[in-house]
Amino acid sequence: MSSDPDAAEALEALTLLRANDYSPGPQWKKAHEIAQAHEGEAVFDHIHAIVHRIEGDEGNARYWYHRAGIEPSEASIVDELEALSASLS
Repeated sequence: MSSDPDAAEALEALTLLRANDYSPGPQWKKAHEIAQAHEGEAVFDHIHAIVHRIEGDEGNARYWYHRAGIEPSEASIVDELEALSASLS
């Protein structure tokens, strides 16, 4: 795992989303707070997009994908989380 504190915090947010069975709930809320605390950092904006995909707010998710500088994902949420986790490890 990366020794970068931001990468560790991003991985924490991704772990929280998986722990909540990919649905809104307490861990989802904490992951959302982490993403918001790092607004403007691409990886966290990407996480923010995933958070809103999980919530079912596709318009907001598209906004955050745009902010992250990436195209909205066609992958499943599970696959997208796994790929992002792998890129941070």
